Amino acid sequence: MLREITLDLVRVTEAAALVSSMYLGRGDKEAVDRAAVDAMRGMLDYISMKATVVIGEGEKDEAPMLYIGEKVGTWEPASPEYDIAVDPVDGTRLVAFGLPNAISVLAAAEKGAIMYLPTFYSWKLAVGPELAGKLDINVSIAENLKKASEVLGVKISEITVVVLNRDRHRTIIEEIREAGARIKLISDGDVAAAIATAIPGSGVDIYMGIGGSPEAILSAAALRCLGGEIQTKLWPYNEEEKEEVISAGYDLGKVYKTEDLVGGEDIVFVATGITTGDFLGGVKYFKNKVITESIAMRVKSRTVRKIVAYHDVEHKNVPLRSRGGDVRFIELQR
Repeated sequence: MLREITLDLVRVTEAAALVSSMYLGRGDKEAVDRAAVDAMRGMLDYISMKATVVIGEGEKDEAPMLYIGEKVGTWEPASPEYDIAVDPVDGTRLVAFGLPNAISVLAAAEKGAIMYLPTFYSWKLAVGPELAGKLDINVSIAENLKKASEVLGVKISEITVVVLNRDRHRTIIEEIREAGARIKLISDGDVAAAIATAIPGSGVDIYMGIGGSPEAILSAAALRCLGGEIQTKLWPYNEEEKEEVISAGYDLGKVYKTEDLVGGEDIVFVATGITTGDFLGGVKYFKNKVITESIAMRVKSRTVRKIVAYHDVEHKNVPLRSRGGDVRFIELQR
């Protein structure tokens, strides 16, 4: 059943990408996110499904829409039921300041297949198919890079590791440098970075570091489809969260792997580029056309489709939840 609505789900991320792209470089992160959420929510209203948001904007963003537990879709009696994970914009800062690698993302799976991680942040190690099952988040960075070198048949100096450019990663960055690997630092957008490890020709071999837990789930959905792997460990950002997580019965030492995060065999992952990045082109404006590039993939078939769409601004409608339905895209540009 998910195969039948895959293109509809692509339209969801397309809508979010189109509307948020209008705020490219304006320096307003809130406007970027607000526009994307409004468009994503509006398009979801049209899809014949009973879906529950299990990974959404969440408490961290204090979101009025696409919050965890929200029901989306038409909810007609005969509609199939799914859980969905969404990030209207992975990289709001990237869009706000005109930087690369911002995407709009959605994953759908059978009921109960998507795990919820109780911390805002998680330790992550993501790799593509060649390195899946070969590395270990619990061993040193030097050991993992040595193993990756052996498996890939290249020198450590030829391996590229992507890390979020954060103060908390200073030790990680130094260890990677000491081991001799190449480093690509990114300011935001770690879903795209994790997925890029499994995209041939992306130039990314390993993603590691501490990033958002919702993003770990979305990355897991994509890597399930691509044959890659993500390993995660909960990373409480303060003592209060640490105590809450432990009291809830979670083990901070437990490693959650790809299939722990997103299980089952009926999984669809879709994304649309907002700004050009490692594996998707961004939204481009050309006279009276707007061009989007999206990716759609399923676990069952391991088929990956790139979808380039040309939207005529004179005729393009975008459904906005705040407006109660379709709005001409050209009107939003005025």
